[in-house]
Amino acid sequence: MRLPLILAAALALSPAIAPAQPLPQLHDVTGVAAGDVLNIRATPSASAEIIGTLARDAQGIEVVATNPEGTWGQVNTGETAGWVNLRYMDARGVHIDNFNLPDGLFCYGTEPFWSLQNLGGALHFDTPDTPARDLDLWMAQDSGIAEDLRRMVQFAGIGGPGMAFIYPNACNDGMSDRAFGLSISLMTAPSGPMLSGCCTLSR
Repeated sequence: MRLPLILAAALALSPAIAPAQPLPQLHDVTGVAAGDVLNIRATPSASAEIIGTLARDAQGIEVVATNPEGTWGQVNTGETAGWVNLRYMDARGVHIDNFNLPDGLFCYGTEPFWSLQNLGGALHFDTPDTPARDLDLWMAQDSGIAEDLRRMVQFAGIGGPGMAFIYPNACNDGMSDRAFGLSISLMTAPSGPMLSGCCTLSR
């Protein structure tokens, strides 16, 4: 079977990404006074327009990028993205661990519309035109580089083995102004078309 060779080649050819603290990351709001909220601003500046807020006890907020100084984090609010002061955000250290995908990881794409979600080790694949189905996850191979979020995934596909490559990359779903920190290329079977989309740790 040629799939293992394809997986190895993709990991070798893709540029190594090993930031000190990999993004995206889930964060909890911290240090906000009682009765107050954390503002989400249009740009990474305390004087920028407020476009949303986070509760003082909000948890599991996905930060997908930071400004060059690392002081502001980009988060999604509604159908757009904004910025919060990272002084008030505590990183959970939640990321894609070795040989695993985080439970709840949600990926989707358009043209055609499809979605893929990891639920307890089963990949739940859905499209508007076909019945939803669970695809057994066989492998989520890492690169061996510390804090590298790239994963090559193999699973029981639809009509044969399926594969996907998940990698850190600024991604847009083409339907909103939301920002994503992970991209995916997906084939549900060896003869299936390659699907592209974005992934989030916090749907």
